[in-house]
Amino acid sequence: MIPSFEEARATVLQQLRARAKPPTTEIIPALESAGRVLAENITADRDYPPFARSARDGYAVRAADLPGELHVIGEVRAGQVFDRPVAHGEAVEIMTGAPLPEGADAVLMIEHTERTADRVRTDRTHQPGDNFNPRGLEAVAGSDVLTAGRRLGFAEIALLATVGRTSVKVYRRPRVAVLPTGDEIVEAGQTPEPFQIRNSNAWSMAVQVARAGGDPHILPIARDNYESTRALVEEGLTHDLLLLSGGVSAGKYDIVERVLADCGAEFFFTRVLIQPGQPAVFGIARGTFFFGLPGNPASTMVTFEIFARAAVELLSGASDAPLPLLHAKMWKGFRQKPGLTRFLPAHVSEDGATVEPLSWHGSGDVASLARANAFMVTDPDRETWSTGDWIRVLLK
Repeated sequence: MIPSFEEARATVLQQLRARAKPPTTEIIPALESAGRVLAENITADRDYPPFARSARDGYAVRAADLPGELHVIGEVRAGQVFDRPVAHGEAVEIMTGAPLPEGADAVLMIEHTERTADRVRTDRTHQPGDNFNPRGLEAVAGSDVLTAGRRLGFAEIALLATVGRTSVKVYRRPRVAVLPTGDEIVEAGQTPEPFQIRNSNAWSMAVQVARAGGDPHILPIARDNYESTRALVEEGLTHDLLLLSGGVSAGKYDIVERVLADCGAEFFFTRVLIQPGQPAVFGIARGTFFFGLPGNPASTMVTFEIFARAAVELLSGASDAPLPLLHAKMWKGFRQKPGLTRFLPAHVSEDGATVEPLSWHGSGDVASLARANAFMVTDPDRETWSTGDWIRVLLK
């Protein structure tokens, strides 16, 4: 039975989690680790914040003294420590980020005060703990602040700097072979004959692989004969993952599946109830997972995003590989023939609230794909959508 989109994706995740080889690790400078996946837990080297820290500009006070008039005995700003405790009836002018002086248990916001010389007055009440962050609120010394399997972005790298980590253990990027196939393809720098097209799929897949955390290796074009395809498939199977583009449909010269079978492949699915990308193939051969992605550019892009991207992420050491499906309202209605989950080029508004299907001319229309910033994801059991209806969206 041909699996649905959801069933096929679940198969990819299940097989990768059960049978993928554990990735190896390396230690690299923390500042070079953006996009990589942590291979160790990161712990706090001290309490954060390491002192009670003011969250407002104002006055450090004893909450029991409010409301009323207080004697201002000094000032403390970030990077300083006030040199004596705050006593009954006293206040210390304090800046955001400064340590709370001993004896104070609240910060009175400056906009709630009236100041005359060294006296400050307020009609507000406060509770102990107001407007400051106690020591250890964010993290306690020795506690985990990041865990293995987390992909590192700018906030995570800022946290590495915060806890003093200048190097970090990460998983190595999986080596991903990108193998385009077809007699009609020439390289991007060549002048094609009228019956030929340039090799755009290898470039789009290489970018998608790198974005997912992999290390793409573009192989030469496999021609539509057994010998060329077999040699390059065998080379591709020496990598951590093999991605093939084209040659997986039912045509006379679509020989990819036969070559893979002769290499001992186990196929988990060879078609999926989606459009574009219905002839998508997923399996394993010689210990290496592979995807046979249909050759039309939209099919290649879509099937990578919904299936192969998850494989690259898990092979990169990520603990999970969620598909970021959002929901938006239709800007205008459309209809489809039920039966397949369709991924249609679309444009999501700047605020993410609405989505509009784009006019396009089939799976080979790269110009329309480049204008799109998302794919609308249809329900296979539904025929029509009206303006204002909600629909799933996959951002590019």
